[in-house]
Amino acid sequence: MKTVTEQPQAFLDRHPDVELFEVVLADLSGGLRGKWVTRDKIGTVFADELKLPISALVFDSWGRDVEEWVFLRGDGDGCCVPEPRSLAPMPWGKRPMGQILVSLDHEDGTPNPLDPRRILGNVEARLQERGLQPVVASEMEFFLLHSQRDHLGRPRHTQQDSLGGALNTGQTYGLEAMAEVDEFMHAVRECCELQSLAVDTLIKESAPSQYEINLLHHPDALLAADQALLLKRAIRGIARNYERTATFMAKPFGDLAGNGMHLHCSLQDGEGNNLFDDGTRDGSVLLRQAIAGCMETLPDIMLLLAPTLNSYRRFQRGMHAPLAPCWGYENRTVALRVPAGPLSAMRLEHRVGGADAQPHLAIAALLAGMLYGIEQELEPPPAMEGNAWEQLEPSLPRDWNGALDAFRQSRFVADYLGASFQEVYGLVKQQEIDEFSRHVTPLEYDTNF
Repeated sequence: MKTVTEQPQAFLDRHPDVELFEVVLADLSGGLRGKWVTRDKIGTVFADELKLPISALVFDSWGRDVEEWVFLRGDGDGCCVPEPRSLAPMPWGKRPMGQILVSLDHEDGTPNPLDPRRILGNVEARLQERGLQPVVASEMEFFLLHSQRDHLGRPRHTQQDSLGGALNTGQTYGLEAMAEVDEFMHAVRECCELQSLAVDTLIKESAPSQYEINLLHHPDALLAADQALLLKRAIRGIARNYERTATFMAKPFGDLAGNGMHLHCSLQDGEGNNLFDDGTRDGSVLLRQAIAGCMETLPDIMLLLAPTLNSYRRFQRGMHAPLAPCWGYENRTVALRVPAGPLSAMRLEHRVGGADAQPHLAIAALLAGMLYGIEQELEPPPAMEGNAWEQLEPSLPRDWNGALDAFRQSRFVADYLGASFQEVYGLVKQQEIDEFSRHVTPLEYDTNF
């Protein structure tokens, strides 16, 4: 048995009122699974003695087994391995609770290739073997809506004009609009401080009831992904306390901007030097290789950046979602933007992913594309200038089935993210596609009945 560290006891001493802990496991579909354990059992979690079935990683979006896969393997248990940095109080519950994020490895202690944290860790390790340390930050958009939907089941805005509509209520970057939700935003900020989630800025986004919270960058991609996941969890939990629903659904309103998850990334050497900075505004050869790799592999990993049926409603002209692999300097119409700023902060911004993407898988896909471009010494086309939507025809997968086909056929996905992950994730998404295909929509009745 592994020796129990002193950390859980120190946490218990600081938080004597905590009665229960949520053990949180991130599955492949972006869901959070796990168990509640009592205060006296937290030591067993840190001793790697808590078990969950491996299939807990492979549920679909409704928490169902992927039957084509699960029973062939006997549905055996795995071992929960805690992430000590995530041990923190949960301030949004009615009673004092704590949380701890875990990975789910095989019982013999070998890493599980289906665990999103292990998938990301493997890609990060391959970069580190080349002397490259990813520095990652995320931007998370979400809608803050009324808890109760309307009589047709549609979500209801918390920002409305005097006629009950959405006209003039977006107020992008509006400080008065932020003041209207100040108690909620302060509660989120205080929770992030309590949980050591490094928040940078809180912003009013372009659509009514839409906001964005940005996290500071970390020279640790796994930590950055953990924090993105836990930020979403905290926002949802705190919203419930204010009788609101926070949603990271990619496109809850067809005529308004969707929710994106933009990712910023640079690479450091062992001394902390930014390897994308060569002293010029153009950036280094390594930057261009990373961009070229992301561009070439983008169709293959679209399913990870846009994992649901609704995800593909974001990709419309003029809606700030890229439609083709392209890049440019300080250009928000491209898929890969190099932001302006100090040369020491030279980085790329990946603008394709939706807020519904699983953060570990999205960041793993980004890093894998960068690594591919570096290993293959690729060179990107010239940087785009002007409106990319007007200059390029859409070429990324525009629907769920097309993205699944590209993912399943990709040699890159198998080589960089794992063949077993490629197989199982494809089964998960096929099961979800099949479920949606069985349901007839009200629009079909109105049109064809």
